[in-house]
Parts: sequence; C-alpha cells; structure tokens
Amino acid sequence: MSDLEKRTLTIERILPAPIDLVWEAWTRPEHIANWWGPPGMKLDIIEHEFKVGGKWKYSMTMPDGKEFVTEGIYSDIVKNEKIISSADFRPMTTGVEIQAFFKGDGNQTHFTFNVVHSTEEYCRQQEKMGFYNGWGSVFDRLVELLENQTEVR
Repeated sequence: MSDLEKRTLTIERILPAPIDLVWEAWTRPEHIANWWGPPGMKLDIIEHEFKVGGKWKYSMTMPDGKEFVTEGIYSDIVKNEKIISSADFRPMTTGVEIQAFFKGDGNQTHFTFNVVHSTEEYCRQQEKMGFYNGWGSVFDRLVELLENQTEVR
C-alpha cells in the first residue's frame, strides 16, 4: 500500500441517476444546499465559484443551533468526470483534499469519493471520528435527491 493510499479514505457508490443529473447535483448551489451535510443540518451557500481556482464556502447549522463553516478551493474540474478541491471543515477537519470521481453508465453513475489527509495518523484519527458514517449519511441524502429528480435543470 502506497503512502497516498494510507492517507486516503474512500467511499464508493452507484448513484441512481445519469451522469448529467449527478453532475448538476454536485455543481449547482440550489442542489448542493439540499444534500451537502448530515441529516438535520441546514446548509447556506456563502460562496460558490465553480471553476479551477474558485472558492466554495458553506455554512452548516446543526440541530442544536451551532454553526460551522466548510470551505475550499477547486484545483481540478473535468465536466462529468472529476472535482478536486482543498477542504476545511472547521473545527473537525482541516487541510484535506476532497476528490469526487464520476463515471456514467446509462441511468446510473459510478461514484468514488476520496479524502486525502496530510498524514496516515491524521487519516486514522478522522476515520475513528466517524468518517464513513458521516459522509455515508451525506451521500444517502444525495441518493434521495437524485431519486426525486427527473431531469437536469
């Protein structure tokens, strides 16, 4: 296993929608606001400049009313293929890279999500903090959104 693999946590899913619809869900603020974040959290889009070098910044309000900001800068975007960005989810996670890879297959999309950490130790710490449950619940919300969408807007 390479150093990069040791520093990366990965979730793979088959999403129940064609690639164009999945891409819209990932790139349009009005869709992102409906799935990004765990259940019960309200998301406000503060900034969303979807281009290489562009910044994204979202505010999440937890059920107890506490707010935290997530943000990053896009470093690589290839339409219908990949989105790569720096990411900070203060105070829980900082200085990571998130990678979303998409591969269309008819009416479904193969999806791979990686979070690359600075060290293997930090990666293991994040895994123990609930990475798979947390992001898994986020992607459950994405699946629910996609199942209820019938066309790309």
